[in-house]
Amino acid sequence: MISFRNVKKSFGPKSVLKGVSFDVQDGEVFFIIGASGVGKSVLIKHLIGLLYPDDGEIYLDGEEVSRFDEARMYPVRKKCAMVFQHSTLFDSMSCIENVMLPLKKHKGMTDKEARADALQRLTQVHMREFADRFPSELGDGMRKRVAIARALTLDPSYVLFDEPTTSLDPVSARRVDHLIRELSDTVGVTSIVVSHDLVSIFSIADRIVMLYQGQVKLLGTKADFRSTPDPIIQQFINGRAEGPMET
Repeated sequence: MISFRNVKKSFGPKSVLKGVSFDVQDGEVFFIIGASGVGKSVLIKHLIGLLYPDDGEIYLDGEEVSRFDEARMYPVRKKCAMVFQHSTLFDSMSCIENVMLPLKKHKGMTDKEARADALQRLTQVHMREFADRFPSELGDGMRKRVAIARALTLDPSYVLFDEPTTSLDPVSARRVDHLIRELSDTVGVTSIVVSHDLVSIFSIADRIVMLYQGQVKLLGTKADFRSTPDPIIQQFINGRAEGPMET
């Protein structure tokens, strides 16, 4: 389980997170939503030590990790893989070589062992037939799936997805959604998804937290979000231009 407890973060005079608290349960697909600039990506970067909170604590499986140094953060990053908004694949390497890289570096596998394992990872994300292609030969959605395969190489318990469907066409976006759902249902991975893609949110989320003005506006299920009378939440989830939401 992941727990955020009264997490606060400012950048200079701008206060982004003003005391954010919630839990993520094991095995669920958990969405963090809200308007652009509200602090969604900032929040999850705290979990893997890319940022540190000004105040508050973050717990991973019962251990407070939010102020670990680099050495102590290493096992946390093995347990929590991150898939960034841009796929960050190496263009000079084929897809399978991209996936093999962490297997060789962190698991000490031989080329033969790493290739066999990487093929299994690519099969998991339905990209085996493209193993020897280069990222430049693939569309954005396919590159995203290769990036997910690479993230799975260290067998993480948690995968953090930062805007996984941004810039993807609708078909590719839904394929990525299906893959995220499939990983939780079949592999048992806990997925934390930062997104403002309403189709994704209301098709695959188990639970959702909405951030607004640096705090939790609502934490609940899809049904909770649809039924709440809160005008700010209703404006956001219905994509209305007019309403009380400040952006």
